[in-house]
Amino acid sequence: MPDQTYKSAQKSGHKSVLMLGAALGVLCALSFVIPDVAEAKAKAAAHKTVKKKKAVAKKAIAKKPAVVREALIAVDPAWPKLGDAGLIDAATEAQITDLMSRMTLEEKVGQTIQADINFITPEELKTYPLGSILAGGNSSPGQNERATPDQWLKLADDYWRAALERPSKAPIPLLFGIDAVHGHSNLVGATIFPHNVGLGAAHNPELIRKIGAATAAEMAAAGVDWTFAPTVAVARDKRWGRAYESYSENPADVAAYAGKMVEGLQGVDGGRNGVKPGHIMSTAKHFLGDGGTKDGKDQGDAEMNEADLARIHGAGYPPAIEAGTLSVMISFSSWNGIKMAANKRLITGALKQRMHFDGFTITDWNAQGQVPGCANDDCPEAMNAGVDMFMAPDSWKGMYNNTLAEVKSGKIPMSRLDDAVRRILRAKIKGGLFTLGAPLDRPLSGHWDTLGAPEHRAIARQAVRESLVLIKNENHVLPIDPGARILVTGSGANDIGKQAGGWTITWQGTGNTRADFPNGESIYEGISKAAEKAGGTVSLSDNGFYKEKPDVAVVVIGEDPYAEFQGDRPNLDYQSGDRTDLELIHKLKSQGVKVVTIFLSGRPLWTNPEINASDAFVAAWLPGTEGGGIADVIVGDLNRQPRYDFKGKLTFSWPKTANQGPLNVGTMGYDPLFAYGYGLTYADIGDVPQLSEESGLHDVAVVNVDTYFAAGRIKAPWKLSLIEGQGANQGDLTSFGSPNGVVTQSTIDADNKQEGGRALVFSGEAPGEAAITTAAPVDLSRQTTGKMTLGITYRLDAAVTGPVLLGMGADLASEKKIDIASALTAPVGQWKTLKITLDCFVAAGLDPKTVGVPFSLSSSQPLKLSYSSIKLASDEGDATCPAK
Repeated sequence: MPDQTYKSAQKSGHKSVLMLGAALGVLCALSFVIPDVAEAKAKAAAHKTVKKKKAVAKKAIAKKPAVVREALIAVDPAWPKLGDAGLIDAATEAQITDLMSRMTLEEKVGQTIQADINFITPEELKTYPLGSILAGGNSSPGQNERATPDQWLKLADDYWRAALERPSKAPIPLLFGIDAVHGHSNLVGATIFPHNVGLGAAHNPELIRKIGAATAAEMAAAGVDWTFAPTVAVARDKRWGRAYESYSENPADVAAYAGKMVEGLQGVDGGRNGVKPGHIMSTAKHFLGDGGTKDGKDQGDAEMNEADLARIHGAGYPPAIEAGTLSVMISFSSWNGIKMAANKRLITGALKQRMHFDGFTITDWNAQGQVPGCANDDCPEAMNAGVDMFMAPDSWKGMYNNTLAEVKSGKIPMSRLDDAVRRILRAKIKGGLFTLGAPLDRPLSGHWDTLGAPEHRAIARQAVRESLVLIKNENHVLPIDPGARILVTGSGANDIGKQAGGWTITWQGTGNTRADFPNGESIYEGISKAAEKAGGTVSLSDNGFYKEKPDVAVVVIGEDPYAEFQGDRPNLDYQSGDRTDLELIHKLKSQGVKVVTIFLSGRPLWTNPEINASDAFVAAWLPGTEGGGIADVIVGDLNRQPRYDFKGKLTFSWPKTANQGPLNVGTMGYDPLFAYGYGLTYADIGDVPQLSEESGLHDVAVVNVDTYFAAGRIKAPWKLSLIEGQGANQGDLTSFGSPNGVVTQSTIDADNKQEGGRALVFSGEAPGEAAITTAAPVDLSRQTTGKMTLGITYRLDAAVTGPVLLGMGADLASEKKIDIASALTAPVGQWKTLKITLDCFVAAGLDPKTVGVPFSLSSSQPLKLSYSSIKLASDEGDATCPAK
């Protein structure tokens, strides 16, 4: 236990339940070692302290006031009326009442604020009495996303101790939360489980509980108290970028899983009896309707009646609440135009009153700032609606000061603040924070053998096997003979980052390498191990090239990693406008090679051409770090008999056309290609009739807002112009130049693709500019709020000799330009990616709501620069703003 912290509290004359926590923490630690004489004395002293505190608690219970509840708010009777989940008990409420009687107003307000570790220091916690911190998607110790487990543990400990060093008559432990949505996925070496979309297909609730328990154990080793999981959204439109965080389009599936994940994370009856060491607090999210927004837009508006909202999108909350979840996260999204963070009817009326939720609510990342009339650092409307804690990552200081002023003025009633604080303290007590002690002193902390432990990897591998859905198996090409010559190819063949998806090491899950998964196995590695034991040969190729013709090719393709709005799609057409993967399959088939396609994705997509071209097609979803689980099922034994059968069944209907975003079982006009519940086994005839290759998108306008140049082409609706003075030429695939040749462009090979890049040459004879433009400006305000960047993969073909201006604006006349010469640090002839934060352009005066020029490059001096990719990208700690 942190002796100095408690001694300083005692010297100040503080008598608090934290002393009881220290004593109980000692007792907990003693249960893990053989006691000696000194420990026996400590145990005896602790018993005396406990006895004394029990007497105090009994007195407090006798006079404690009843928990105050607001007047009932009428809600639709479709909401289930739940009983007491056991979070409230006399001893806990007495402890809370005692604490609150000694808390200052400033301390109460502080409990309702959560800051991100990238925006607050431990030193500031000695002044500001905040109740919680988080490590957001790209936040990490020293802003190093590959920080070691020891660094993560030390960070948790530093913040915890600093928070208790502030003089107080009511010391309260700090609560540390993190997004561990498919394992402790922020930590290098942790077990990464399949995302929820795959777990849904497995139809195994008990497996969900085991995954939750394994995740909790790995988090406990790192000193983390709380995960923002499970997601209990019911994704009803597969265009949504968070669809893979949902178990199913069917509310019944989500309901069957929600409580099991809470039990795994918190322990069975963890809410009622307290979260024990080795478990952590859970969060049911995102309340409510995030999976039902119009057109599948992340943070959009769910347009429906309240009964449907309750029946469909509320289905996961009753089992999560009954299992004792200690927190609920409020959604960014709206319901019929009202932002959820300010919806008192649903937060207070439906969640807290009708469903008897007695834990606390928290907003999503600065979600309060989206409420009309509010700002990121000021939103009394949200607290008055029932929000108990503000996730104010970078706005925490303003939020603290403004909330304090609004309580003092009466804008936020004192009764509402007291209710919020009581709920937060209840969760902290039930979550074990008052007994665990500082992160470094906890009995399970630093047990790094827990990370990627064999038993956890075995659970993950089982989850991979059971989640696989066999779509097609023509002429029983599967299982593969392990003694055959096997080619493994495709963009996902040897890429654990791609098979893990978003929310892996980084927020978007991009930029990861093999070294980031020391305890993982790629799909290629898994197949190699399975086949080579039987004398087979396995070769790896990025592009389908081979020296000796294979008997079968396993082609691993699919979506690149993404998270949240970055994954929103205008339609479900896989690789729309870029059929690279289909071309690879066709090439192998034309050479007489049987093709087994493994499709990695966060949702079903329109893949009719790929299914037609393949002999077998397997939906593998986002399987995480155990690629060997795929080999377990698709590679047979020595007799070419299955070692494991396919068990997965679709919990998301597979689209017949690319415009079937909302396609849900039980709805009118339901017409899927493969229905909910579909999934072949080895006993089934696996032939699939020839599928239509008409996507259905003939009249559908697709607006591409974030990719400007990729795979050797300017992406529609964008155009490239080369400009000098008042003259400009516009072009696409061919080499061309500005009217007098001040700026010229030619094609080059890049990214292992013929003509995959472009080479720009500025003569320096006059000012010149290369600009990507559109006549229909797009809104990038959401991307700016999401801390996105403009990413350019470039190569200097000669040294920079003067200013190089990067621009963005509504049009060419209003561009805001930044000199990036100092940021072009790649050695001549070497490729590198430069990321400039969108905030950088906003600081220069850009209005992100109207962007018609997302990229321009200007120079008055000679400049030779090639590029292979220009697109919006997440900031993974590698972005810059040269203007600052």
